[in-house]
Amino acid sequence: MAAHDSPRRPTPGRDDADPTAPLLQPAATDGENGQGQTDQPNGLLQSLREFYDKNFGLFLVFLAQFFASTMIMTTKLLETGFETKFHALQIIFVRMFSTAIIGSLWMMYKGVPGFPFGPRGVRRLLVIRGTAGTVGLFGLYYSLSYLDMSDATVITFLVPTLTAFVCWVALHEPFTVKEALAGLLAFGGVLFIARPPYLFPSQDEDDSQVNQSLTADVYSLIDIDRQGGIVPPENATPAERAMAIACAILGAFAAATAYATIRVIGKRAHSLVSVNYFAVLGSVSSFAIIMIHPDLQFEIPHTVTQWLLLVFIGISGFLLQVLLTEGLQREKAGRATNLIYTQMIWALFFERIVWGTTPPITSFIGSGLIISGAVWISLQKKAPETPKGQTADEENRTLGTGEQQSRS
Repeated sequence: MAAHDSPRRPTPGRDDADPTAPLLQPAATDGENGQGQTDQPNGLLQSLREFYDKNFGLFLVFLAQFFASTMIMTTKLLETGFETKFHALQIIFVRMFSTAIIGSLWMMYKGVPGFPFGPRGVRRLLVIRGTAGTVGLFGLYYSLSYLDMSDATVITFLVPTLTAFVCWVALHEPFTVKEALAGLLAFGGVLFIARPPYLFPSQDEDDSQVNQSLTADVYSLIDIDRQGGIVPPENATPAERAMAIACAILGAFAAATAYATIRVIGKRAHSLVSVNYFAVLGSVSSFAIIMIHPDLQFEIPHTVTQWLLLVFIGISGFLLQVLLTEGLQREKAGRATNLIYTQMIWALFFERIVWGTTPPITSFIGSGLIISGAVWISLQKKAPETPKGQTADEENRTLGTGEQQSRS
């Protein structure tokens, strides 16, 4: 919703305002202040103002996808880019602990109803939602240890398909033949990304000669040199890659379970309480596993760069939450959903700049199939607009705004 559609802002401080009101307000137009001005804005200024009001929410969603991709890039750097490698669980602990602290302080300050445990009738559902969300985040972060950034990102686009399936099984919602076909199309894309030897026998760790020649021809057309990144790329074995793909799919399924649980919870619990359950359970579980598992331990950053990357993960996560929430409050669901897939553009960009690599042709084919399946799913049902005052979860972004905000 644009700012000029809202009532006049209250003159007292922000503490007296609605705690769910958008944090980022577009500038008011001349007609809102009630002052008769003799100077009318010229046509160009009026057009720019209308363009700003119409697309401000879309721009915020676009920025949110940028910070989502930078967070994934930072995670992969910490896992693979230094001599001291951070396990996915430690990165989850840092992210979720920061989110839990900031979220708890904010809810205490704003007096969010139900803080910290939520209403009694939905506490078990909140635990399921937080646990499933943590497993989903672990699947993504672990896969980054062995997969290219673009491959790990595009597998998260399986979530709309899996959510439709989970809601069909658990909530008895309709699951049409078209949705099933879209799911098969998406999972076919996963096979192109995984490139199992029994389906792609001519392709090994270094690419087959045929694929290498085809890839080189395509790259030459767009003037891409595959060498010269900031950090040398990691070469995963077929077994490691298969395990990473399995974890990524498990993470997508867990995220779909979290979304189905959110649908059952509906408005019975404040969305910030739901986010806080996710953050607290993610912090506690990751800390406990690291302390118990004999092969895991907390790594201390040894360089300023590592410290900065850890801090940047927390900052990116916070900005992602704010920008996505603010953008979805102002933008129609359909247009916002389309911008979710700009993550692939950022992933390819960062992958090229940081690691100096570009995915093989089969990964592009697989990405196209997965995104096509996700878009097909999103077109089957008309998604409602985001209710004002609800918070968009970071791990919900790939679902699309329709499912993401279907808590009502």
